[in-house]
Amino acid sequence: MKKLTMLLLLASVIIPLSSQVSAEDKLLDLEKSGNSKQDIITATLTSSSRLFKNPDDLTSVIMIIPKGSQVEVLASDSTYLNVFYDGNEGFILRRHAVIEKSQVKAEQQEQQKAVVQKPAEQQDLPMSRFAYLESKYGTSMAARLNANKIWKGMNAEMVKDSWGKPERISREVNGNTIKEEWFYKSTWLYLENNTLIEWGAVKK
Repeated sequence: MKKLTMLLLLASVIIPLSSQVSAEDKLLDLEKSGNSKQDIITATLTSSSRLFKNPDDLTSVIMIIPKGSQVEVLASDSTYLNVFYDGNEGFILRRHAVIEKSQVKAEQQEQQKAVVQKPAEQQDLPMSRFAYLESKYGTSMAARLNANKIWKGMNAEMVKDSWGKPERISREVNGNTIKEEWFYKSTWLYLENNTLIEWGAVKK
């Protein structure tokens, strides 16, 4: 009789526990599936934008994304958005797109959490392209280079900082004069003694 009573008591404890565990598992599954939906951040383009394979090489254009298109945002910094569009992953200029407001708030909350959780010595994030250019050339010049502008009289390093490395360079040395033609996808640049003199369309 005592054994039977003990068995009944054990059964009355074990059965509710097992049902609690399965209920908790279901809640966890629901939370996980809910989070996966919240993790998708989208942005709408306010103007057409070039999708770059590499933000440091502005000749690495994959395609042009039309104005009004919606892209999935994978990551971002102050200058670029790392996005996924039409089966292609790449980088667009942040100013060409608007991230959904609710998602911006969620993103900011996540960033705040990350700042709270990480010690100060681990917060060394990579410098954005604009910040790098600003530290090198100053705000005014950085804004022009960040907008991929070129002008006569700029030096070779500034050209690379604006347009990236050329696909090929043709060099001719004549005494103290070094003449170079830099070829990009559809444009050639003519530099003399490290200074940009002129440019034009590549003849096909």
